[in-house]
Amino acid sequence: MIRGTSDHFDGRRFHNPTGPQPQPFSKVPRMLLERRSTPWPRYVEDPPQTLPGVDGTSAVVTFIGHATFLIQTSSGNILTDPIYSDVAGPLNTFGPRRVRRPAVALDDLPPIAIVLLSHNHYDHCDLPTLRQIATRFDPVVITPIGNGRLARSAGIRRVEELDWWQQASSTGIPITATPAHHFSARHPFDRNRALWSGFLVKTGTKQIYFAGDTAYGAFFRDIRHRLAPIDLALLPIGAYEPRWFMQSVHMNPAEAVQAHIDLESSQSVGMHFGTFPMTIEGIDEPVRALEVALRANRIDPSRFRTLRFGESVRLDT
Repeated sequence: MIRGTSDHFDGRRFHNPTGPQPQPFSKVPRMLLERRSTPWPRYVEDPPQTLPGVDGTSAVVTFIGHATFLIQTSSGNILTDPIYSDVAGPLNTFGPRRVRRPAVALDDLPPIAIVLLSHNHYDHCDLPTLRQIATRFDPVVITPIGNGRLARSAGIRRVEELDWWQQASSTGIPITATPAHHFSARHPFDRNRALWSGFLVKTGTKQIYFAGDTAYGAFFRDIRHRLAPIDLALLPIGAYEPRWFMQSVHMNPAEAVQAHIDLESSQSVGMHFGTFPMTIEGIDEPVRALEVALRANRIDPSRFRTLRFGESVRLDT
C-alpha cells in the first residue's frame, strides 16, 4: 500500500490526478433513464475461430470478448480481465447480460501463468471466473494496489499489487502497471479504495500495452515517453454514451484514436465493445465510429482495427 500521499492517493482513497472526475452514484439513476439509440440483440452467434500456437513468435494475442484477451508467449500465457460469467454484476444476477459467449471456452484455454486484473469493476474482475482459473491453473495475479484481498477471496494464492509505473517482481515476463483515468467500486461504500491501471507487457522483442478501463488523458503520452516503443496497444472503444456521464471513465472511439496517436503504437486493437450492453450506444456503433475517426485522422485502418471474436493477431520476432 502507498504510504502517505501521492498525486493519485490522499491517504484514504485513490483519485485521478488530472481531468474530469467520475460522476457520483447519485447521477446513476439519471443515466439509466437515457434511452438506448439502437436495441441490442439478445444473442449473437460468432463463427468459430482456431486458436493458434506461438510457433516461435514473440506473442499471439486472441480476443475472447469485452476486455478479455489471451496473450500466448513462449515464457507463459497471460489472460487479461477475464470474465466468463453470463452477467456482469453483483451475484452474477444484477447487471448487463452477455450477448456473445466467450470466443475461447475456459476449458479450451492453454495453461495460464499470469492474470492481469486492471481494477475491481464486475465486468473486469469476475470472481466466479477467477475461482475457476485459480483451481485449473493457479496463476499469479498482477493487479493495482488494493485489489489483492478481492482476488484472494476467489482462491487466488499468488497476488502482486502494483502502483503506477511499478514493475512486477513475481513473473518471468516484465510487466509494468501504467496510469489510467477511471475509478473503482464493488458497492456504493467502497468507492476508490482500490487503484485502477493498465499494463505494459514485454515479451521477447515486442511490447504489448493493455489499457484496461480508462477515459482519455495526457498519461498516454507519458506512457510513450517512459515505455516506448509499443508494438501493440489494446484500447477500449465502447461503453461511452451518454458522454455527460461516461466521458470521465470511458474513451469513445475518437478518443481511442487519439490515444493510439499519443502512444505512437505500431498497431492497435479495439476492445470493450459488443459483449455486454452496458451503455446506450448500439452494439455496432463503436466499430462504425472507430472507422469514422480513423478516416478523419487519415490513419490506415490496418493500424487500428477490431478483431473478430476469437480472432488472433501475431507479433513476430
